[in-house]
Amino acid sequence: MVKYGVVGTGYFGAELARYMQKNDGAEITVVYDPENAEAVAEELGARVASSIDELVACEDVDCVIVASPNYLHKEPVIKAAQNGKHVFCEKPIALSYQDCREMVDACKEYGVTFMAGHIMNFFNGVHHAKELINEGVIGDILFCHTARNGWEEMQPSVSWKKIREKSGGHLYHHIHELDCVQFLMGGLPETVTMTGGNVAHEGENFGDEDDMIFVNMEFPGKRFALLEWGSAYRWGEHYVLIQGTKGAIKIDMFNCKGTLKVDGKETYFLVHESQEEDDDRTRIYHSTEMDGAIAYGKPGKRTPMWLASIIDKEMQYLHAIMQGEPVTEEFKKLLTGEAALEAIATADACTLSINEDRKVKLSEIVSK
Repeated sequence: MVKYGVVGTGYFGAELARYMQKNDGAEITVVYDPENAEAVAEELGARVASSIDELVACEDVDCVIVASPNYLHKEPVIKAAQNGKHVFCEKPIALSYQDCREMVDACKEYGVTFMAGHIMNFFNGVHHAKELINEGVIGDILFCHTARNGWEEMQPSVSWKKIREKSGGHLYHHIHELDCVQFLMGGLPETVTMTGGNVAHEGENFGDEDDMIFVNMEFPGKRFALLEWGSAYRWGEHYVLIQGTKGAIKIDMFNCKGTLKVDGKETYFLVHESQEEDDDRTRIYHSTEMDGAIAYGKPGKRTPMWLASIIDKEMQYLHAIMQGEPVTEEFKKLLTGEAALEAIATADACTLSINEDRKVKLSEIVSK
C-alpha cells in the first residue's frame, strides 16, 4: 500500500486524488487545503491536516501530491522532501528558475522522486509523434509550431490564474506546449525571443496577464520553433505542428485528431485514448464551455472525459513508480525534475526577452 497526502484540493487537486485512489494499493490518507479540504476528505475517507507541516510529517504519507496555486508550490515540495516524502507537483513547478532549482535540489538531496505534472507527455498523440520522430518517419525535425489561443469574454470574477504574480500568465500556466516542444526537440533551445502584450483585455475585470504572446526558439542545428498563446484571438486554435525533412505531424486539439503527412499522403491517429475522447474534446472547444482557449474548472467540478482519462493514466504511472516499477526512458527527465527545470529556464529566458526587448541565450539562465 502506498499512501498519499494531497496539498491543494480544488478543481484539479481533487481530481488527481480521486484518480489516484482508484489504483490498487493506493490510498489518500491526508489532505490540506484552507478552503476545500473538508468535502474532498469526506469523499475519499481521508483526514484533514491543519497545515502543510502537519501533512508532510505524517507517518502514513509516502508521497505528497502538490496541486495548490502555482505560486504556492515551493514550500510544500521542499518540506515534503525534507521529511523524506516523494513528490508529484502540478505544472508549472515554479514561477522562476531559481525556485525550481531549489525544489529539484532539495528532492535530490533527500533522495526522493520529484515528478512534474506535465500531463501532455501522457497524450497518446504526443507519445505516438515521438515514436514516429525516433523512427525517422518524418526525417529530421526542422520546425515546430504550436498555438493555444481563443477569445476570452469578461468573467464574473477574476481568477488567480489571470494574475501574473500568482499564475505566471499564459506562458507559465500553460507551459504544456513549451515543455512538449522541448520534449520533441530533445532539450533546450540555444536562444529565445518573446514578443506580445495585453492588446484587448486591460482593466480590473481581466487580471494583468498578456493576452497575446509569441515565442521564437532557436535550437542547435538550425532548428526552430514558434509558440503562441493568448485570449485575444477571434479565430481559436490549439495544435502542435512538427515539420520534418521527409514529412510532418500535426496534433490538433481544437478539431481533435492526429495527422501524419508523408509523400503527400495523410494517415491519422488518436490524440487521446479513444475516438470518443477525441470527439468530446472537439465538442468542448466548439461549445460555450471555454474561456478563450482554456476551460477553467472550479472546486467541485469534474474534469471532461478526455482530461479525466489522461489524469487517470498519469496517476497510474506515478503509482507504478511508487510501487517500484522502473522509470521508462521516455519519462526520465519527468521523474528527476530536469524536464521541469528546462521548461522554467526557457520561460524565464522568454520573460527576460520581453522585459529587455532582446534575444536571450538560455546560458544566461541556466548558468546562474
